[in-house]
Amino acid sequence: MASKVLDLLYWRDVGTTGLVFTGLVVGLACLFQLSAITILSNLGLGIMAFTLSVRLLYKAMTLVRLSDGSHPFQSYLDEDCTLTDEDTVRMAEQIVLLIATAVTELKRLFFINSIMDSAKLVVFLYLLTYVGVQTNGLTLIMTGVICAFSLPLLYKLQQGRIDKIVKAIKKLVEKVTEIAFYFTRCQLEMDRIRIAY
Repeated sequence: MASKVLDLLYWRDVGTTGLVFTGLVVGLACLFQLSAITILSNLGLGIMAFTLSVRLLYKAMTLVRLSDGSHPFQSYLDEDCTLTDEDTVRMAEQIVLLIATAVTELKRLFFINSIMDSAKLVVFLYLLTYVGVQTNGLTLIMTGVICAFSLPLLYKLQQGRIDKIVKAIKKLVEKVTEIAFYFTRCQLEMDRIRIAY
């Protein structure tokens, strides 16, 4: 499953990735104008119109003896999509584990087990209020989809330049951290001297 997602994100099969990317962006753009129920029902109607017309075409071809009468979607109908008991239990355990981990982490953050982690959450939530004023969730999801499909390819094509920029930024952050640490140490030393006198 993960390898299929990576194949999509790195555009290894351009036709499939283009189809998935276009479908996601068009579907999200449609949500700006129509409700999700309308989009899903129209999508279902479109699929039904296609499959019904293909099925009727095969039926007509069978009547005029151009086809052997096989069902055009038999391979999809024969596919076994049932879950075994073990698969169901494993999936339920994974879902429960994810929910329990999320609840534990949220409890730890909201009830301030670690002041630093909770402070980071407060800053993050505060920044999200400004993001929420400027955009809605659908815009953020669409931006995320576009970034997910374009940034890995951009990194693959410009890896050398991006790595140089990241190294330069890391060096700059290290120097700023060193300077801040030096000034903090000097300030503490001056405070210690002031207290001594």
